Amino acid sequence: MIPTFAGRDAIGSHSLEVRQLLRDAGYASNIYYLNSTADVSGLGAGISAMPAKPGRDDWLLYQLSIGSPAAEMLSSRSESLLVNYHNITPASLLEQWEPAVAVEVAEGRQQMQALAARTKLAVADSAFNEGELQEAGYGSTAVAPILFDPRSFGARADPATVERLGEMRSHGGADLLFVGKISPHKAEHDLVKALAVYRRTYDPRARLHLVGSPLGSTYPRALDRFIARLGLRGAVEVTGSLTGEQLAAYYACADVFVCASDHEGFCVPLVEAMHHGLPAVAYAAAAVPETLGDAGLLVELPKDASLFAAGVHKVISDGALRSSLIENCRTRLESYSLERARETFLDVVRSAVGDPW
Repeated sequence: MIPTFAGRDAIGSHSLEVRQLLRDAGYASNIYYLNSTADVSGLGAGISAMPAKPGRDDWLLYQLSIGSPAAEMLSSRSESLLVNYHNITPASLLEQWEPAVAVEVAEGRQQMQALAARTKLAVADSAFNEGELQEAGYGSTAVAPILFDPRSFGARADPATVERLGEMRSHGGADLLFVGKISPHKAEHDLVKALAVYRRTYDPRARLHLVGSPLGSTYPRALDRFIARLGLRGAVEVTGSLTGEQLAAYYACADVFVCASDHEGFCVPLVEAMHHGLPAVAYAAAAVPETLGDAGLLVELPKDASLFAAGVHKVISDGALRSSLIENCRTRLESYSLERARETFLDVVRSAVGDPW
């Protein structure tokens, strides 16, 4: 059961993988959603199609990542409940910029606490998220990674995008890349600060590419004004949503992946960067250190744009370090193989629900 089932979405893809995993293991499994995008609506059914009188051996696996009326519907259901928690951004990181979204995430946090009492087992996709579940009162928790296939990151780079980015690179300067929602909790403004310092100190022609769709409208407008105030409008590109082929081109043409996010429950783009052999420099916030491991440099908190810029310079200019980090990307990526993740997730589910009939 998922509030919004979307095709180009990590939780939507995870839900499809979970369903296939359970079916392969002998369980009957279906996806029910409150809302759906058109590309995947036929792969599941609306919540209204759920059995009115479930069997005594039926279980519900709820994908929790936002406040939703779907969570309220659980109180009227009789199935045993599993919760799969993908993190909910604290409202404090959003309320000054996108108050409507802040209300949704605050509601999600309240629902997370309310579901604790009736949940048989809560599954988190990182130890960081498991800690949040335990703080919310969940007595039985486990960690199982989000299911995605890193090989799916291997789209062929779009030739036109490669040509355009190559033209930029021909004039000199390093390319910094971030992939994620344009949102205050992703803190793209801190990446802009770091770029300003990096250009003044190390590389006056460096560029920053921010790839992702906006969460709302207020923060993106403020970010654009901030970029202009720092005189960086020609050095910072905000692309919006891209196709898989266009995104692959950005990874192929980047020198370093950068992340200044204040709150990540996992951060799939870090793994995507590993797939492309792209070392990262990231602030050590939330689950970022757990996901990144030794595939990049971690900059300790509190945030300091000068230290972050120095880390970027080190990764780009130190050949031995860069080679070591690229090798670590390959090794680290193996730990996120879909085969390993499927085995772990199935073991966790089976520990709660038992073997299929």
